[in-house]
Amino acid sequence: MKNLVKVLSVLLVLGLVLVACTPAAPETSEPVVEDEVLRVAFVTPSNINDLAFSQSISDAMIVLKGEMGDKLEYVYSENMFVVDDAAAAIRDYAQKGFDIVIAHGSQYGSSLQEIAPDFPETVFAWGTTVDTFGQPNIHAYEAASDQGGFVNGVMAALLTETKVIGVVGPIETGDAKLYVDGFVAGVHSVDPSIDVRVTYIGSFSDVALASEAATTHLSAGADIMTGSAQMVIGAIGKAQEAGAYWFGTQADQTSFASDVVVASQVYHWEVIFREIFALRAQGVLGGKTFSANLENGGQVISINEGLGLDQSVLDKANETIQGIIAGTIAIP
Repeated sequence: MKNLVKVLSVLLVLGLVLVACTPAAPETSEPVVEDEVLRVAFVTPSNINDLAFSQSISDAMIVLKGEMGDKLEYVYSENMFVVDDAAAAIRDYAQKGFDIVIAHGSQYGSSLQEIAPDFPETVFAWGTTVDTFGQPNIHAYEAASDQGGFVNGVMAALLTETKVIGVVGPIETGDAKLYVDGFVAGVHSVDPSIDVRVTYIGSFSDVALASEAATTHLSAGADIMTGSAQMVIGAIGKAQEAGAYWFGTQADQTSFASDVVVASQVYHWEVIFREIFALRAQGVLGGKTFSANLENGGQVISINEGLGLDQSVLDKANETIQGIIAGTIAIP
C-alpha cells in the first residue's frame, strides 16, 4: 500500500512538472461575424448584362454574395437612364431601410446630394467621381481607367497593320474620357505616327450612333477599334463584321465577339465595396473617395487567350502593367 502511494505521488509530481513545462496554447481570436444581414441596393443606367458599365457592378455584387453568403442581401433597379426615375428608386430604397444605396452612374450626383441628408443613417455611394459633396454619408468611387486604357493602347499599336485606329466614346467625361485619353497615350507611346481617330457620339446608350461611328472609322482604314460605355455593342458588331480587332473596357467583352476581342480592362468594384462595407461596420458612413486601379486589383486586364497573340505582345502588355504599378511609367 505504501509503495502504491509512493508511485501515485511520483506520477502526480511528474504530471505537475509536465504541465508546468508545457507551453501554453496561443490565444486565438475568433473572427467577428456580424449577426446583422447587410442590405445593399444599387441603381444602374442600363441592363446589368450590358457587357459594360452596369454589368461591372452586377459582377462585383455576385462576387461579394459568394464571399458573404446569407450575410449579404442585395437588390437593384436597372435601366435607370432617366435621372428622375433613378432618384425615385434611390429614395425608395433609403425609405425601406437599406443599409447601403449605390448610385452607379455619374449622372446621379445631384439626386444623391439632395436625398442623402434626409437619411443620415444610410450609407450612399456613387461613381464614377471623386465628389462626396462634403456629406458625411456619401462615398465616391472612380476607376483609374486611363491605366487599362494605356495598356490596351500599347497592345493595339503593336497589332495594327494599317496604322489607323478608331475610338468610339460616349460623352467626353468621367471614366470614359479617362479611358480614351489613356488609350491614345498608350498607342502613341509605341508609335506616335499612328492615326488614332476619336469620335464621341454624345450618348451612353445609342447603339445605332455607335455603329455609325464605328463604320466611319472602319471605312477610313481602321483595323483596330475600341470604345467605352454600354452602347459599344453596336461598334463591336461592326468591328466583327469587318474583321477588325476590338479592345474592351469596364467588363470582359470577349464572350460577345471572341474572334475579334483582344483584351478587356475589367472593373472589379468589389475591391472598393469591401472597404465601404468595412467602414460602415466601424461607423464611417461616408466622406471617403476610392479608386479602382491596377495596383489594388480594382482593374484587371483580361486577355482573350483564344486569339493566340504573339508572346511579344503579351510580354509588352505585362511589362506595361508592372511599369504603371511601380510608377516607372507615367501616363500623360
